[in-house]
Amino acid sequence: MDEKQTVKGLDTYTPIKGTKLAPFLTLVLFLVLWEVFVRAANIHPIVMPPPSVAFKYIAFNIPLLLDHAYTTMNEIILGFLLSVVVGLTLAIAMTHFSLLNRALYPLIVLSQVLPKVAFAPLLLLWLGYGILPKVVIAFTIAFFPIVINSLGGFTSVDPEMLDLFRVIQANRWQTFLKLRFKNALPQIFDGLKIAITLAVIGAVVAEFIGGDSGLGYLIIVSNSTLDTPLMFAALIILSLAGIILFGIIMLIERLSIPWSFRG
Repeated sequence: MDEKQTVKGLDTYTPIKGTKLAPFLTLVLFLVLWEVFVRAANIHPIVMPPPSVAFKYIAFNIPLLLDHAYTTMNEIILGFLLSVVVGLTLAIAMTHFSLLNRALYPLIVLSQVLPKVAFAPLLLLWLGYGILPKVVIAFTIAFFPIVINSLGGFTSVDPEMLDLFRVIQANRWQTFLKLRFKNALPQIFDGLKIAITLAVIGAVVAEFIGGDSGLGYLIIVSNSTLDTPLMFAALIILSLAGIILFGIIMLIERLSIPWSFRG
């Protein structure tokens, strides 16, 4: 096969039909195997309930679970939005001011490597036991990938394109909006997708430490009362919430990136 035939074959390649269903089918297979294993091994529901028991618990306790899910979702979304605002603002400022970049970059890295769980009790002490400390904890965990990915996208511009914008006498903000921002969009959305998952973790960790409502609080309560079906039900709702939020970010990415690169 010559080179032209090889290239033609690559150009005409289409994905195998049904591949979009693969994740769903894999999940169904996992749940079936879990159900069969638990029942065949005769494992007590306190140790590990089968999926059918967890889903039955959800069906009979949906008002309770949704009420606590609403609290957790508020914490996740507010923490995530705060991380987007602060993260993008820092990345833009650090792109335009090299001195600020050199001063803040090590501090941002340091803020990420320090264990957030260790500071969570202090935040609860300083900010109280309402929603604010949970939002702050979700923010502190989620903002790092937004800053790093956005900064990387803003600064990884083709030097020849920067020279072109100088030749046409574009000012700093025109260069940023027309060149740097468009160039960084894929990396920004990569950061957003990581951040939304970290915001979920941050909100739940905060509820573990000092919550009186939310899915994390339910998990702690179920652990202390050995109500394992409740724990798995809360985990399932939390997982679904995370998947939905991740999917929303992916949808916005698909809608935004093609539009941003139109002439």
